Amino acid sequence: MEIPAINLKAIVLVHWLFTIWGSMAWLPPSFAWGNFSVLAVGVWAIAQRDSIDAVLMFLMGMVVTILTDIIHFGIYYPINDFATESRRDVFRFSAGMAILSLLLKPVSCFFVYQMYRERGGDYNVNFGFPSVSRNREAYQSIDQQDESTSPANPFNQAQDAKQPSRTY
Repeated sequence: MEIPAINLKAIVLVHWLFTIWGSMAWLPPSFAWGNFSVLAVGVWAIAQRDSIDAVLMFLMGMVVTILTDIIHFGIYYPINDFATESRRDVFRFSAGMAILSLLLKPVSCFFVYQMYRERGGDYNVNFGFPSVSRNREAYQSIDQQDESTSPANPFNQAQDAKQPSRTY
């Protein structure tokens, strides 16, 4: 089964709309700042089609906003703060769009990860930490010695040149 190609522009546009609608009534400014910052990185990923880093940063930002959105909903979800009927309708719409955005983010992360792989990213996410690999093509055999350096004189210094004495 082939995975359908979803455009990065569509992902950014849908989450932009849901973020605007979700922050209309009840969520704090930190919700909007966090989501719009990640969407700005998504615009960067759209602008630079060959950048692996832009897509990876957008993917990591989407994963982080999943966690922060859950925290925002848990802390700021009001019980009965909207007494009038018109405010209650705006709250319901805003809450529904914010929750829908949260539910779509894992699906969007899956498609962004596919784009990361298409742009040449590794299958495993590398955070820059040193790792052990089994690639032995870069190693040189012990049996083959390089003629430019000899074991007796590893720094290619003249044999009869005497090092000046150092005073400390």
